[in-house]
Amino acid sequence: MKSFPQIGNFLVGLFLVIIIAAVINLVTAQPRGIPIELSPPPTPAPVRVHVNGAVIHPGVYSLPHRSIVQDAIEAAGGLTSVASIENINLASPLQDGQLIYIFSNEESTTESSHIPPSSNTTIRQININTADASDLERLPGIGPSLAGKIVEFRQLNGPFETVEQLLEISGIGPSKLEEIKDYIVVR
Repeated sequence: MKSFPQIGNFLVGLFLVIIIAAVINLVTAQPRGIPIELSPPPTPAPVRVHVNGAVIHPGVYSLPHRSIVQDAIEAAGGLTSVASIENINLASPLQDGQLIYIFSNEESTTESSHIPPSSNTTIRQININTADASDLERLPGIGPSLAGKIVEFRQLNGPFETVEQLLEISGIGPSKLEEIKDYIVVR
């Protein structure tokens, strides 16, 4: 029969071997599971807006998320001396793809309206007897070709007497006229 101290030494030695084996296993073992990666929330994409009209540097600008109309005007170099902003909300938030048009004092002074609503374009009514092709292109569905035809028609036939006279231009039918009639005037 073994004595109690020898059994005690054996148990202490066995315990130490088990602890050492567990530590070695813990240190050399491969991590289990999938590591969790913490990443910052995504940065909101910038908004791209087209600033045109009575600004110093018209163009397309990329601005930080949550920018306002005032920021877009500043990005375009500020207003010209003939800018008319009484009908523009400078604190309005920008949306991607928005056109911001700043009218001059000489342009129509009718109330601002939105055309078409899906494009977030702020514009006033355009006088089709004095507007140049770039002004006419701001109308919904009027591209460079139709704008050129309108100017050419006016040069050949004189000023428009009615908005409905636009129907005489190839490419402008009743539905196109209906689409733009609220945004044009004849003076």
